[in-house]
Amino acid sequence: MSAQGFTGGPLQVERLPQRKAVNLVMELLAWLTAVIAIAVLGIVVFSVARRGWSELSLNLLTKPPIPFSFTNAPQGLANAFVGTLVIVGIAALMALPFGILVAIYLNEFARPSVRASIGLTIDVLAGVPAIVIGIFIYGLLVAGGGGQSGIKGALALAILMLPFVARTTIEVLALVPNSLREASLGLGIPQWRTTLSIVLPRAIGGILTGTVLAVARVAGETAPLLFTSSLVGAHTSWNPTHALLTVPLAIFELSESPDPKDHARAWAAAFVLLMFILLASLTARWLANRSARKIAGR
Repeated sequence: MSAQGFTGGPLQVERLPQRKAVNLVMELLAWLTAVIAIAVLGIVVFSVARRGWSELSLNLLTKPPIPFSFTNAPQGLANAFVGTLVIVGIAALMALPFGILVAIYLNEFARPSVRASIGLTIDVLAGVPAIVIGIFIYGLLVAGGGGQSGIKGALALAILMLPFVARTTIEVLALVPNSLREASLGLGIPQWRTTLSIVLPRAIGGILTGTVLAVARVAGETAPLLFTSSLVGAHTSWNPTHALLTVPLAIFELSESPDPKDHARAWAAAFVLLMFILLASLTARWLANRSARKIAGR
């Protein structure tokens, strides 16, 4: 059959200029939206940095705050940065193993019906507002006795991290070619060994990507910590059994202070947090590209 008979008529070559024009317009619109998005990010970063520039120094990370200070003694938010490190670190230790194991089970071992039901549960959990998680942990562990602590705040953040890690890991495992699994199983290797030795090494970059993004996702959460780890003092503590101050909570509290220096310190802390999230996102993008090249065998 000829090309003319197949298309039902002559090729509409005369519309080629119009199609090129439409393509050019769409490309320009895509570039315009990308430039607008980058410009908005730049404006936010510049605005935050400008407002907190006077307090951006090493003291912000190394000095504790001095309550009701009317002197020019150097002070910072060392307790908030330490608390964030402890709580987010414990949350990651809680969420990452469970999230990765859930993803491995769903993608490699579960029946389709089980995969669909648990997958729906993960999606619903991912959509639960953070403040609801905070109220849940408050009613379950804080109000029931024991008071607030960093561990309870970490548990709330871990619940927020879990569906994100699981969903990202499932998507990455699905990218590993089935031919690799079939070849391994064809050699008589058990499925658990195939998953451990063949599938996971190919997807480790993508799993790390999900991990980094999940940490960046919860590092800026405030609502759950208001109910689980907010009654704190000005001292710096590494003990997770006590309530620990975090950077988002410190920003929230300093923003309500009448002192302009507290406002500047809040903006400086926001800039540091913003830079951490930006760096984590860039790292995750680099790991994702590296993982995609590894899975593709390039």
